Amino acid sequence: QVQVVESGGGLVQAGGSLRLSCTTSGNIFTVNAMAWYRRAPGKEREMVATVSSAGVASYADSVKARFTISRDNAENTVYLQMNNLEPEDTAVYYCRAQTGTNRGRSYYWGQGTQVIVSS
Repeated sequence: QVQVVESGGGLVQAGGSLRLSCTTSGNIFTVNAMAWYRRAPGKEREMVATVSSAGVASYADSVKARFTISRDNAENTVYLQMNNLEPEDTAVYYCRAQTGTNRGRSYYWGQGTQVIVSS
């Protein structure tokens, strides 16, 4: 089992920045890819950014050039640096840890952290 805990959400004005953190514990040696997702009010959950165990990142088009995902394997932590925030970024942000590959994949989710961007 892997436990996932997010932190760092809050209220920020448009154009501001926030950094979200996601710390894993438990059977962390099985964790490979990590990802941030978000669910905005009235919308489906969407992928924001992912990072592989090797540090290769990918992003949703809506956040490219504004958000940066990174991971500190020594601290079992993944970060999401969010710059130039827009009201449309308002959502609950969830961290997801993946273990295994292909048919052996499992996902572990955190409880989420709220981000509110005021205009």
